[in-house]
Amino acid sequence: MNTELRTDITVEEICKGFQYSELEGKGLFGMGGRLVIQPEYQRNYIYAEAKREAGVIDSLLKGYPIGLLYFVKAGDRLEVLDGQQRITSIGRFVTEKFAIREPDGHERNFSSLAADKRAKILGTKLTVYVCEGAESEIKEWFRTINIAGIPLNEQELRNAIYSGPFVTAAKAEFSNSSKPILQKWKAYVKGNEKRQEILAEALRWVSGGDVDRYMAEHRSDPGIAELKAHFDTVIDWAGTVFQGVEDEMRGLDWGRLWRTHHANAYDPDAVWSRVRTLYADEFVKNRKGIFEFVLGGEKDTRLLDVRVFDPKETKAVYAKQTAAAEKKGVSNCPLCAVGHEANAKRIWKFSEMDADHVTAWSKGGTTDTSNCQMLCKSHNRAKGNR
Repeated sequence: MNTELRTDITVEEICKGFQYSELEGKGLFGMGGRLVIQPEYQRNYIYAEAKREAGVIDSLLKGYPIGLLYFVKAGDRLEVLDGQQRITSIGRFVTEKFAIREPDGHERNFSSLAADKRAKILGTKLTVYVCEGAESEIKEWFRTINIAGIPLNEQELRNAIYSGPFVTAAKAEFSNSSKPILQKWKAYVKGNEKRQEILAEALRWVSGGDVDRYMAEHRSDPGIAELKAHFDTVIDWAGTVFQGVEDEMRGLDWGRLWRTHHANAYDPDAVWSRVRTLYADEFVKNRKGIFEFVLGGEKDTRLLDVRVFDPKETKAVYAKQTAAAEKKGVSNCPLCAVGHEANAKRIWKFSEMDADHVTAWSKGGTTDTSNCQMLCKSHNRAKGNR
């Protein structure tokens, strides 16, 4: 890959013809249309959210370097390979999209700055490497770039590697923060659409987890019909089976839950009633597991992390149970005591026993001393396996 170092490009030249779409959150063009600031493989603009854009302007005013910029030749245009966030911040400020706080405490946008400060910003010369090479070289370099302290996440890297019409369409659908349906999606999906996190989840669902394979296979597709249909199917299924929304539903692996359970028949009224009951159960420690627990027929109580007996409770039960056993001349493990083997009269040490629900929690048993018994570890394991 060939590179050319340029130190003659000014902020004013970069900002010539700068366009910014609030709807899409993109700085589109600069240098009179000759510079594509956000190619399809670039991430959305995030400096405003990260509260870093004012820092870029402060650096310009103080004469601090803002770091190397990398452009790549693409026909008769240049594309920003690295520096999109910084350039967009500068363009947004020059075109009056935000204000900065000056040392006197007042907030000022670009046009209200003193003339010498405006001239200093526009006259700042930037350090730019202009690169030219094969697509594979450009994309591999892009993978390794750390953009001003905010590293690319995995999906942003994938968008660069598999850039094309599919990525363009996918970003338009899943990365547009103005879409009203985002509120519905975010009841189930945890993530920032501008960081491609909702798109990443949609791709995981449709691909069964093999996102790279899926994006490689569909890279040249002009649309995303399958991806969108599958995502909508999973979201609609979750919203149908569960008649309400809880905070703990956000971020669950709904793609996996759909694949495992969508063929089952559910009574939504009964399902939601059971969810509410489990939410009210003081012994359920992991509410996020309630939904999979109910979908799976309430078989795996490990999903709920049901409260176990605390050490004080078990030691009190052990002492009481052992005293009674010694008085009768039988084992302090109730199941050993009713047997005829050598352990029928054995007094087990506390460390050799486990606490057990007399009546299982799943059958309505509580996790308190009135429903606690100590069993030797062998019998407790055997009881748990039945």
